[in-house]
Amino acid sequence: MFRICARTGGLRALHGAAASRGFGTKAAAPSRLRNVVWATSVAVLGGLGYVYVTDTRAGVHKYVVTPLIRLMDPEDAHNLSIWCLKHGLGPVDRTDDADVLNIELWGKQMSNPVGLAAGFDKNGEAIDGLFNLGFGAVEVGSITPHEQAGNPRPRLFRVDESRAVINRMGLNNDGAQVCGDRIKSRFWRMLAAQSRRQGETVASLAAGVNRSARGDRLLGVNVSKSKASAPESYSDYVDGLNELGAYADYVVINVSCPNVKNIRAGADVAVLESTIAAVVRARNQMPDYRPPIVLKIGPDNDHDQRRLIAQLAIDYRVDGIIATNTTLSRPHGMDDPNEVALQTGGLSGEPLRKMALETTRDMYRLTKGRIPIIGCGGISTAEDALQFAKAGASMVQIYSSMTYDGPGKVCEIKDGLVDLLKGRKWSDIVGEDARS
Repeated sequence: MFRICARTGGLRALHGAAASRGFGTKAAAPSRLRNVVWATSVAVLGGLGYVYVTDTRAGVHKYVVTPLIRLMDPEDAHNLSIWCLKHGLGPVDRTDDADVLNIELWGKQMSNPVGLAAGFDKNGEAIDGLFNLGFGAVEVGSITPHEQAGNPRPRLFRVDESRAVINRMGLNNDGAQVCGDRIKSRFWRMLAAQSRRQGETVASLAAGVNRSARGDRLLGVNVSKSKASAPESYSDYVDGLNELGAYADYVVINVSCPNVKNIRAGADVAVLESTIAAVVRARNQMPDYRPPIVLKIGPDNDHDQRRLIAQLAIDYRVDGIIATNTTLSRPHGMDDPNEVALQTGGLSGEPLRKMALETTRDMYRLTKGRIPIIGCGGISTAEDALQFAKAGASMVQIYSSMTYDGPGKVCEIKDGLVDLLKGRKWSDIVGEDARS
């Protein structure tokens, strides 16, 4: 009897335990399914969020990130931007450039004609981060033979109401040797990576690749004078060319920086001629690769001065002209209720556009379209870029507009140009105004 009861009780206990395990299994299955669904959803949303925020076209950069950065001191904000781009924390243009934007400059292919002006990456620290934003060309510098601290802070100012920037940085940079080592190291590192991927030797790749180490992008290097140099001296430009020229798709001779008192070549024709002659001669004596020489001029020259500059460029076979640098003038009608424009320094941004466009148009006509003109100054929309192209710009450069609209500005301009061109090619409209 006790055995029967014990067995019966044991069976009930076993049945109860089995039932408990059965109920537990049924309850655990939906719980595990919910966890899988939740984890998958988080992963998918996280992945989509990552793709969005790392895309240059994402509105978050223009409407959230950039306004927040503008709350910072201008120079601190600039340094933060360089740091982020240097460490791969900037957004990326993941869209191939439209064929209508493809151009050839100095025998080199570019996927689009929108470049970054000098002054943003003074030391060549963030080259690839900048290319990743979608630029067809990135110009680093200005670089002087020796390291310079520049002028005392504050030296960078925003004129928000006029979407302008004033700077009196004073050509602060790490010097030609440090910057040159950085640029050279990047070039060979990029080629080594390509060699591993493609199975070609580094030497064979170096013989045919752009100095940007990217097949359809150009790297420009802007060189200038040290503060200690004599006003009439041109040796700093020659030294900069010799140190940096072998690793540049083009070298810019900055003869027009308004923030350095000893740069007279932009205003003194005799000094300008001796400078151009010396630099071109030094370039022609380079043993192997010889980069194009580009002259960067200011916006404050009158027509007669531009005519002389154009003739010198033709006579000495300069390869390009950038029009223009910043201006010490303050164009009439600037909206500046806080009187920021009273600060001394070079003005860039939208108020400079009219002067830069006029200079671009004049230089194209004066050189008869024989020398590529790079339009620079106040370009912030696709319409602006198109105007410069019609005036004679083979390529345009932007900088200050990114201060207000963020890193997506280059893609915004490129997308707008595709719409405005309506199937025509950029190269077909260059200089159109002069032909009409």
